[in-house]
Amino acid sequence: MSFAQLVSDIIKLWNNYGMIYLGGMWKTVSLAVICTLVGCLIGFLCGVLQTIPCAKTDHVIKRTLLSVLRAVIRAYVEVFRGTPMILQAVFVYYGLPYFTNNAVQWSSVWMAAFTVVAINTGAYMAETVRGGILSIDPGQTEGAKAIGMTHVQTMVNVILPQALRSILPQIGNNFIINLKDTSVMFIIGYSEFFATHKAVVGATFLYFPSATVEMIGYLFMTLVSSFLLRWWEKKIDGSDSFDLATKDTLAHTSGMVRYRHKHAARLEERGR
Repeated sequence: MSFAQLVSDIIKLWNNYGMIYLGGMWKTVSLAVICTLVGCLIGFLCGVLQTIPCAKTDHVIKRTLLSVLRAVIRAYVEVFRGTPMILQAVFVYYGLPYFTNNAVQWSSVWMAAFTVVAINTGAYMAETVRGGILSIDPGQTEGAKAIGMTHVQTMVNVILPQALRSILPQIGNNFIINLKDTSVMFIIGYSEFFATHKAVVGATFLYFPSATVEMIGYLFMTLVSSFLLRWWEKKIDGSDSFDLATKDTLAHTSGMVRYRHKHAARLEERGR
């Protein structure tokens, strides 16, 4: 097969099945976005629960509950990080009717796929969030306690905003992983992008040209996602050039800054 023949086959596939490929891409992107968001919520909850302070002087009920809770979270994280997602999908989708003697079944394949990907993402995010929280200087927590803040107030107003910035790249990384790993959901019959490839190949027997279309499609989705995530990171970082907002040498200037675009506008006015 020549390169020209490959291009010809790809064009033919796209002309005949382009909308089907696009539909598969949409299902992949939508599932990855929703599961990443829900997985992040699960991960944040598990990460915060794992970092609740517990001293020997605390009440025995609190220490017992936290010990049990942390053991459950640890088991959840280890199981879902230590097994392939494809087997998790099989276990969740076929295990529910198996253990209930077909009394309970999934209402839809999408719901089963969503459950697997979201819980899997939550397991990875739990450790990411825990590490992000622990990476914050303990002095931040001590300072918050010194001014009378509770643990919840400290986490919401002091620790989590700082931890979020440090774990943001990992959130983006998990989203890109989900874009690719949703391809294993074909095993339970979910018609995402990779399942589209299998359907087209079954109709045309053009395996390699269709695989090439799939490769280009996945690469396009991941590149666009990477660009948008880096743009988001830069927006959160804000300006990297600051200027004091006051010329009063007697004023307390801590935190009084002027962002780059204002500084540039002032220089431009001076130039005029």
